[in-house]
Amino acid sequence: MDYNSAYNRVQKVKKFYKNLMWFGIISAIIIGNDWFNDELRYQIFGGHLFLGIWALILVMKATSLFIFNDEWEKGIIEKEAEKNKKTIDF
Repeated sequence: MDYNSAYNRVQKVKKFYKNLMWFGIISAIIIGNDWFNDELRYQIFGGHLFLGIWALILVMKATSLFIFNDEWEKGIIEKEAEKNKKTIDF
């Protein structure tokens, strides 16, 4: 991995962790507000839908960053290239 791709990956991971921190803070505020008001039931327009969508986006970003990263992609490309190589029989 060269310096530029490593730098870009570090920036993406940093941005992901920053988003995760903000998600935690906003979740604590919304759920804490519901808890103090004794309204712990699901409300579509009370912020829970917003948190659900945000959580889904964070899960998709985490999957692309940590599971299907560049190394995984390179490995799959190399496997496919090896499969497609055929020996020439004379």
